[in-house]
Amino acid sequence: MSGLLGKLFGTGPGGKGGGKGPSPQEAIQRLRDTEEMLSKKQEFLEKKIEQELAAARKHGTKNKRAALQALKRKKRYEKQLAQIDGTLSTIEFQREALENANTNTEVLKNMGFAAKAMKAAHDNMDIDKVDELMQDIAEQQELADEISTAISKPVGIGEEFDEDELMAELEELEQEELDKNLLEISGPETVRLPSVPSISIPSKPAKKKEEEDDDDMKELEAWAENM
Repeated sequence: MSGLLGKLFGTGPGGKGGGKGPSPQEAIQRLRDTEEMLSKKQEFLEKKIEQELAAARKHGTKNKRAALQALKRKKRYEKQLAQIDGTLSTIEFQREALENANTNTEVLKNMGFAAKAMKAAHDNMDIDKVDELMQDIAEQQELADEISTAISKPVGIGEEFDEDELMAELEELEQEELDKNLLEISGPETVRLPSVPSISIPSKPAKKKEEEDDDDMKELEAWAENM
């Protein structure tokens, strides 16, 4: 690439410039200037082609010689326009290649700069000291966990209870509350009394009453006899 640039701008070995070649930025700018110049040349040729075509139509059959000359000039302009199109394509390709190379160069420079900064940062670090520091951090973290566990334990004497017993009592209370709620919803239970039989019971003869009357009569008769 540098050899090609040297041939284009005369800065290569044996060229007028000699020594160091142009920077990528300078070469890119020159290629852009060349593109701009050729684009203006294109516009000029397009206008000339339109003018010669109009002249050929104007003369037509009235002046065939002038019409043919106009068409010849139009063909030469079209040939130049085609050459410029090809040149522009080549210059555009070269400019894009230079821009990509310049971008890659800047990226590599920045990566090298970052690598040097990282190396400088690591120069002040000792891997053994880093390991010791990480071990100290782990030990302090373990100690902090133990302290947190100790602090979170309940403090008190004789306050240990049987969890199963407490759960059984809780379930009993819940069942009582449930029964109470069900009773309130359904209302007091009505006890049904047995029905009275519809068949009439035959009355017994008043035997006792007659026996009492007989006793009275016997006492009355005995009293009369004693009179």
